[in-house]
Formats: sequence, structure tokens, C-alpha cells
Amino acid sequence: MSSIAKRKIAQATGRPPVYDRAALKLTDADRARLEAEGRKAHWRFKLSGDRKEWNDLVRGPQSIDTASLSDPVLIREDGAFLYTLPSVVDDIDFKITHIVRGEDHVTNSGVQIEIFEALGGAAPAFGHFPLLVGADGAALSKRIGSLGVGELAAEGYEPMALLSHLAKIGTSDPVEARLTLAQLAEEFSFDKIGRAPARFDPEELKRVNAAVLHQLDYAVVKERLAALGADKGPDFWNAVRANLVLLPDVKEWAAIIDGPIEPVVPDAAFAAAAAEVLPTGAYDAQTWQAFVNAVKEKTGAKGKALFMPLRQALTGREHGPEMAALFPLIGEARARKRLNGEAA
Repeated sequence: MSSIAKRKIAQATGRPPVYDRAALKLTDADRARLEAEGRKAHWRFKLSGDRKEWNDLVRGPQSIDTASLSDPVLIREDGAFLYTLPSVVDDIDFKITHIVRGEDHVTNSGVQIEIFEALGGAAPAFGHFPLLVGADGAALSKRIGSLGVGELAAEGYEPMALLSHLAKIGTSDPVEARLTLAQLAEEFSFDKIGRAPARFDPEELKRVNAAVLHQLDYAVVKERLAALGADKGPDFWNAVRANLVLLPDVKEWAAIIDGPIEPVVPDAAFAAAAAEVLPTGAYDAQTWQAFVNAVKEKTGAKGKALFMPLRQALTGREHGPEMAALFPLIGEARARKRLNGEAA
């Protein structure tokens, strides 16, 4: 009877579809016949059938009846080792103390504990995390495409943002940005990990990434800004970093500083009046407020009616970094052209 047929019969009768160790009953003649047919043997580990227990670091007391499991294949027909045996050998050799992984490997732990014992090694402590799901509880792999580290890095996500997010989701801690692994390690505790599936929300990851960027000093990002063609010095970085979600977003603000951009001038008369009182010479951190006061005095505008048209004309945007920091970077020449409705 084929293994597929045996499996179906076991499932139909409510029994686990466990390998029945039929190969142990093969005679020498059976083996010779199979070899003549070109069949090659693979090697399994014979489980004891005992119940294996451990205190899981996440799930608490766990128990696996190895009689309900198939003897795992250790070596393929072509002589290649499967993961099961080499992983245990490595863990013993490297004196691994903890194995922490997804809860879909709980059953494997019973098998591996037996292999540890067979090899004379001490089984490490096991911890099995709930699996990640999407923000709405659906499986990640079917919803978000690739979440590989390489792809996330290419999109501009910071390593510490991803680490912070993964370290905190599914725990009792708030999901907040951390700048060092040391801080994440200090705050980590298995006791904080919940049993419900952890929800991986890309929008939350963006929020954490933005929080990381907002704390980075210019010296840390200088080379990466240069690679993006957006290294305009520490004043520029300090002006725009609070408005970034991903580092590549900085290119938009570099383009606004350098120009040319199409200014948004909803009221040409207001913009012309502003141009008449535009300060001349070098600009600094106090220039913007002096300019705003002069425009207010000349036009009588105040509040949003004062600030919004100036921002639109000078940056082409309705929102963005503090104008007091951007204004010196834009400079007199570009500011004058933009207030006059010219691309600059």
C-alpha cells in the first residue's frame, strides 16, 4: 500500500498520519528488489514514543507525545542531510543555550529534544513566539508581498526602525523607536510577550522609521545623503529631518531648496507686496520672522492668510519644515523669483 493511501486511511479513522516504520520489516530479498528497481534508502531517526516536556519561555509548560509523530528523515536518498540533525549538532557544538522561534515549530521541539538526548547533549531552553500576521489579521505572505530585509532597506527603512518594531510588536511594551540594540536588549523580557498573533502593520513601521530619522544626527547620515544627491549640510538636515518618513524623502526637500520649482501663487497682488519687502543680503534664523512682520504690516494679513500663501509661493507646498529654517536655505534670489511667480 502506498504512503499516500496509508495517510488517507489514518486521517479517515481519526488517527495521526504517522509513518508506520514499514521499512523495518523489509527482508534482504525486499531490499535487493528495491535496489534493482533503482530505489535508494533514506535514513530516519527512530523516536522513542515517549512524552517530552519542557517549560516554554513564551507558552509555559509544553508536552509533546512523540508517538503521535512520524520518525523524521535525517538523510535523503542522495545522501544530503536535512536541517533536523545538523541543527542539533551545531547547537551542541556551539553550546547554544536558547532556541527562540515561531510557534509553528513547537512540535519540532519534541523531536529535537530526543535527538539532543541521543547525542548526549543537553537540550537548550525553548521559546516559541506567536506568528506574525498583517494589520487586519490576515497572513503576511498573501497580502504584502516581499518583506525581506534587502527590500525594506532598498525602500529606505532604517535598520533600527525594523528592529524596534519587531522587538515591540506582540509585547506589552508600546511600539516605539529605539536607536541601539543595547536599549532593546535591556527592555526585552519573555514575560512581556503575548500569546495572540503579533500584528505587523506597515504604517506603524513607517511611524517608527520616521521617529528614528528625526533623532539621527547629520554626521550619521552624511554619506547616505551624499549618495542620494541631497547632502546640503547640517542646517539643511536639521531643517527637514522632522518631516521625513523614509530617508529618500529628503530628495524632495533638496529639490525645493535648489529649484527650480513652480511656485503656487493664489494671490499675485499679495505675493508682489511680499516681494517688495523681501530682505536683501544674507539670511539667517531671524530673517524669516522679520520678513513675516514686514509682510503683515504692508498687507494687513495675519494667521493662515499670512503664512500659507508665503509657504506656497516659496516652496510650492502647503506643509513642510519650519520656514524659519528653510528660508535661509532658499535665499534671496530664489525667494524673489518665486514670489513673482517665476520658476526658480
